[in-house]
Amino acid sequence: MDDTEYGRFVDWDKMEGGGQEQSTKVLSCTDFQDLKQMARQGHWAKSHSLRAKVYQKLIKEIPCRTVTPDASVYRDIVGKIVGKRPASSLPLPEFVDDRQIPSYCLNSEGIGAVRKIITCISNQFPDISFCPALPSLVALLLHYSQDEAECFENVSRILACNDPNRRLVDQTFLAFESSCMTFGDLAGKYCQGPHKLMVAVSEDVLEVYSDWQRWIFGELPFAYITRVFDVFLVEGYKVLFRVALALLKFFHKVRGGQPMESNNVKRDIQMFVRDLNQCVAPEKLLEKAFAIRLFSRKEIQLLQMANEKALQQKGITVKQKRVQSPVRQNVHLAVHAENFKSEIVSVKEMRDIWSWIPERFALSQPLLLYTNREHGNSLSRFYLHCEGHEPTLLLIKTTNQEVCGAFLSTDWSERRRSGNKLSFFGTGECFVFRLQPEVERYEWVVIKHPELGKVNASSGDNDANSSQSAKDGIDPSDRLSPFLATRHFNLPSKSASMFMAGSTDCIIIGGGDGQALYFDSDLNYGRTSHCNTFNNQPLCSETFQISIIEVWGFKDNVNNDGAHSALP
Repeated sequence: MDDTEYGRFVDWDKMEGGGQEQSTKVLSCTDFQDLKQMARQGHWAKSHSLRAKVYQKLIKEIPCRTVTPDASVYRDIVGKIVGKRPASSLPLPEFVDDRQIPSYCLNSEGIGAVRKIITCISNQFPDISFCPALPSLVALLLHYSQDEAECFENVSRILACNDPNRRLVDQTFLAFESSCMTFGDLAGKYCQGPHKLMVAVSEDVLEVYSDWQRWIFGELPFAYITRVFDVFLVEGYKVLFRVALALLKFFHKVRGGQPMESNNVKRDIQMFVRDLNQCVAPEKLLEKAFAIRLFSRKEIQLLQMANEKALQQKGITVKQKRVQSPVRQNVHLAVHAENFKSEIVSVKEMRDIWSWIPERFALSQPLLLYTNREHGNSLSRFYLHCEGHEPTLLLIKTTNQEVCGAFLSTDWSERRRSGNKLSFFGTGECFVFRLQPEVERYEWVVIKHPELGKVNASSGDNDANSSQSAKDGIDPSDRLSPFLATRHFNLPSKSASMFMAGSTDCIIIGGGDGQALYFDSDLNYGRTSHCNTFNNQPLCSETFQISIIEVWGFKDNVNNDGAHSALP
């Protein structure tokens, strides 16, 4: 074997490969881009000892709280905490959520050591309330540690990271559940085929997605989790989203055509990931993961903040002792068959739409704000009933029985900021769709073509933006910066961000070389065409007469001058 220094806890008969000594230049590398490339290319993947040394180097560079427990603390406390009890009898803390310890390639001494280390971490980190990834994290690092104390110190440094821009491991239920919602949002945007399958075969799609971290920290075979961890230590949390999305794509590719039972989908994905070596090599998994062109780290951070805020507003901050996820008790419960009534869409169609909208809004039930059948055909009545609500869902049925609509991220009152001038507003979460004659959804063009809007590094919540918010009577802490706000991107032209506009004369949704939807002031006639913002096909007949319009809001998402906006 290539190593005895870092092999005390390893069952070498279970380890694949190993033994090749590689260049140690990585140990002196200080350039992030070089390190990133080496991690992705598996520079240290074939040498157990080199990987161990790289892990030590990378973990020692993590900025931590001033008082972070180290190896000497472990040596001081382990005897007092564990005592003479056999390691196998040590109960795991509640915060690991009944997660089992993956044995990976550990020997019997290593498996016992994981329990001892977790028990001591629980003692030293009383603020941890929910951390199901911990058993896998400890077990993984123990393979590359000289002794238990060193492993304890390395895990402690990861848990004690205090860089606000470097998220590593979720340690509260609020952080964990908002990560699940964020993964659901990303799956809906970047894995539309797999997401559609999950919605079709599962009663609660978010319950399926609540396992996304378990796929990585728990189910992935050792040769795969080590490669993921190589990159994770360099690039951070975003890597985990990429890998989980790639796993979902592979599952859809391999299992999509096979029959599935709704109550077994979670188990089916777990088994697929566990047996991944039968169909996908580790490097292919990473290749697929990095081919997904995700939002910037800043945008994902904003989305995570928005999801956390939505959970806090709902009072969901601790795990409930019940079988079903306490967050979104699925679209079937959000859209109740017994009390949902629309003249345009069926309950099933509304549930399909609900599966497209951002997770933080899907926490809420639909609330009918406006219908021309009841409130009259005029834009003034439309605005009267819709202003103060954010976001909204617009549904249209034409006299030819075509059905289309739009999800609109922003309160219609924003139109007044430009006085009488027609100007566009909204964010990249807006999308347009048609349901009849066939279902098709069109999202912001930048989501599928990120090269059109490279991230604006100088954007953000600067003093000018905060001052403007203060002038407008909005508390900046309540409206930090909406997820996918156009000012975060260097767009080639305004036509790539013409989301929604309204005046006393018309409403326009989507612009640039055409309009996805246009209505006149009487809400009688409309037209639709391709537009640059959504890169859509016409949503129905290019000119049409409106039969019914409905606007739906989201219960509890009332925007009183920004104070209760669901956006951060």
